[in-house]
Amino acid sequence: MGGPTVLWTPPPDVRETTEIGRYLAWLERERGLTFRSYDELQRWSVDELAGFWSSIWEFFDVKAHAPYTAVLESDTMPGARWFPGARLNYAEHLLGRDEDLDRVAVVAQSQTRAPAELTFRELRTQVARARAGLARLGVGPGDRVVGYLPNIPETLVAFAATASLGAVWASCAPELGPRSVVDRLAQLDPDVLVTVGGYRYRDRSVDRREEVASIRAALPSLRHVVHVPYGDHHVDDGLPWDELLASDAELEFAPVAFDHPLHVLFSSGTTGIPKAIVHGHGGILLELLKAHAFSWDLKPGGRLLWFSTTSWMMWNALVAGLLTRSSIVMLDGDPMWPDPGWQWRVAEETRPSFMGASPAFLMSCRKSGLEPGRSCDLSSIRVFGTAGSPLSAEGYRYVYEQLGPDILLINGSGGTDVCSGIVGGSPLLPVIEGEISGRLLGVATDAFDAGGKPVVDELGELVITRPMPSMPVGLWGDDDGALYRSSYFELYPGRWRQGDWIRFSESGTCVVTGRSDATLNRGGVRLGTSEFYSVVEELPEIVDSLVVHLEDDEDGAGELVLFVVLAEGVELDEALRGRIAGSLRSELSPRHVPDVITAVPAIPRTLTGKKLEAPIKRILRGTPPDSAASRDSLLDPTALDLFVELAGARR
Repeated sequence: MGGPTVLWTPPPDVRETTEIGRYLAWLERERGLTFRSYDELQRWSVDELAGFWSSIWEFFDVKAHAPYTAVLESDTMPGARWFPGARLNYAEHLLGRDEDLDRVAVVAQSQTRAPAELTFRELRTQVARARAGLARLGVGPGDRVVGYLPNIPETLVAFAATASLGAVWASCAPELGPRSVVDRLAQLDPDVLVTVGGYRYRDRSVDRREEVASIRAALPSLRHVVHVPYGDHHVDDGLPWDELLASDAELEFAPVAFDHPLHVLFSSGTTGIPKAIVHGHGGILLELLKAHAFSWDLKPGGRLLWFSTTSWMMWNALVAGLLTRSSIVMLDGDPMWPDPGWQWRVAEETRPSFMGASPAFLMSCRKSGLEPGRSCDLSSIRVFGTAGSPLSAEGYRYVYEQLGPDILLINGSGGTDVCSGIVGGSPLLPVIEGEISGRLLGVATDAFDAGGKPVVDELGELVITRPMPSMPVGLWGDDDGALYRSSYFELYPGRWRQGDWIRFSESGTCVVTGRSDATLNRGGVRLGTSEFYSVVEELPEIVDSLVVHLEDDEDGAGELVLFVVLAEGVELDEALRGRIAGSLRSELSPRHVPDVITAVPAIPRTLTGKKLEAPIKRILRGTPPDSAASRDSLLDPTALDLFVELAGARR
């Protein structure tokens, strides 16, 4: 069998060349603390929360308009209160320092309009003007400004201007349908909507004016609509973006409390009204400074490229690259058009030091035979990140085959709920094929069994056992906190349940095998769905797959059903069924062999690329499709149709 395959090890000069190395030297110099290993540092960071998070505040020179009176008033969950007394503003840190003004802040690449760049000086000027414009519209602290916008510089400007006023931001990508947008934004009773009238998708113009009209009609709280020109279609009765930014203004920042709402992110909404997750100025500031500098090794003069829509938390992580005084690349369009090589060609042109992509994108590139390392100059990339779903061992190998042995691959898992990572990589940790490198700094996390006990080398629920500053301030409209408690603390009181199924090794590495509500329980043995996909999707005949376990209420044996999308020209005959079953039996176990294998035209995925395992299971067990999944939240709403037909046939 052999031991784990090490793909990368920290170089000898890692402490001299990285941001986390600079931090370790600072800890020794300023605090008299010496750590010989990452594990020692990580243990201290969760055992001494006050010491660790105050060091983040000092190391990054957080600018406060009033000092904090304590770091953490209580470490109970829920109810922990961080840095009481402090007054600050996230946008003030986002827009750089005076010495950065002529440094490039934003590189915008779009399939709708020409490329563009903004320096920090130009970004500040636009934010100051947008801030003044929003103030003229009556926007102040606590008001809600929402966007129906693509990933373009105007979205960043609107967000930063909103935050600078102490108002609250939320956004949805314009490919979302009206129902999905209203389900999210109506919860906030927004005051201002900033929107486009359309965009280009691939080689066609997309008109979203009817959708905008429907959204406006369903948001009676709106006082103003601002139109951003983009594509061929215009919202004629909206305030033009140029008019919002018409007046020169000084850039100012409203000092707000550490836990003052900054932005609202939304859960996927595949099974009902999305949760409106409220994040605060201070928690997001400290968490993303730590994550971007110490895990991703972003630093002044670096550059971050990670494709995201404005509906995904990765958009918030992308723009937070500016906190480290790195520049960011804002991509808008179809990431697979005109071919899967587009993102790699953008990387060659924009020269990022850190590039990120979803595992689904990587595996699609690999499956298509794409070799970006040969066709593009990707030598600028020092760190490569993946998140959003589990990355298979083949995905790890593909990254190193294409980008070379010196690249640091950061595979992580976290989520919208904490707007950051929980487990991931570090320049101080080796990269092990198929495994996440370890627990992130400041995150006390374990795998729990059903009885709430930590387990090692066994699958369990991913939990966080001590507070993080970026845990939500609350859920919007959940005045008594009941939904917040039931969402995260019901299963293990006082412990945060993330909803992922994870296995930690003795050495601290881990593997996330999928959502815990989609984990398969076969004969009393829990099976992670990602294990199936890593085997099945390696077969050249299979493009995509989804597996569900339909338990029998009598004995729990039930039926294991595998759905596959076939490559062009392939037929699902008995020979292929036998190959699939044989591969699962030999590479995993006989328990992994499905009872039924069915071909489908497409696998339903959310707009962020996650497979709809639990909703499909509910549909097959008789839940009405509109109750099980919101079509507006899917990449391809028609992908549900065959599963609905199959459910009817089963009944």
